[in-house]
Amino acid sequence: MSKKKEKFYVVWEGKKPGIYLTWADCKAMITGYAGAKYKSFDNFTTAKKAYNGDYNDFKGSSKKKKALTPEEKEKFGLPNLYSIAVDAASSGNPGVMEYRGVDTQTEKQLFHQGPFKQGTNNIGEFLALVHGLAYLKKNNSDRIIYSDSRIAIGWVKKKKCNTKLQPNSKNKDVIDLIKRAESWLKTNTYTTTVVKWETKAWGEIPADFGRK
Repeated sequence: MSKKKEKFYVVWEGKKPGIYLTWADCKAMITGYAGAKYKSFDNFTTAKKAYNGDYNDFKGSSKKKKALTPEEKEKFGLPNLYSIAVDAASSGNPGVMEYRGVDTQTEKQLFHQGPFKQGTNNIGEFLALVHGLAYLKKNNSDRIIYSDSRIAIGWVKKKKCNTKLQPNSKNKDVIDLIKRAESWLKTNTYTTTVVKWETKAWGEIPADFGRK
C-alpha cells in the first residue's frame, strides 16, 4: 500500500491564518468564515512562500511557479545594494523562531535575535523589519531596507503585529518584543524606504537562513 502523500494547507484568511498539516485542521479554520482564502501545497517550502506572499499569486496552482524569463527579470531591474536585508526563520507555526539583518551587498550580519522558544515566521519578519528600521535610524543611515514578506511590510505600515499567537510562558520574551516594536513604531518617525525583495527575479533574500 502506497504511503499517503504529505500536504501542507495554507490559510491566508480564516479564523486563525497559518500553515496546517491536516485538512481537518485547515477546515476548522475556514468553516463558517466568510471570504476564507486557503490552498494546499505539496511541500513546506512552497507553502511558506505562499503564506508570506499574496493569495492571488498562488491560488491558481500549487505547482512550482515557472521561472521568469530574462525579459521579465529585466522589468524588476537589479536590487539596490546600498541597503540592508532582513529575514526570519521558524521551525513550526508556532515554533522556534529567530531573525536577523544583513548588509545586502556583503551579507555581513548586522544584528541577530533568537532563537526564541516559540514564535511564528510572520512575527519574526515583523520584528526584523522594526529592528532594521531602528538600527538604520540609530546609525543615521539613508539606506533602504528589504523584506520578502508582504505581511510583515503591511503590519509595519499599520504599526501593529496582527498575530493570533496567544501569550504563554514559552513566548513571553517574543510577546514583550512585539510590544516594544509596536511602541517604537508609534513613538518614532523614520524616512527609511521599505522595499519588497523580489525573490522571483533576484533569488533568496541575502538575510535568508538557508534552511529550505
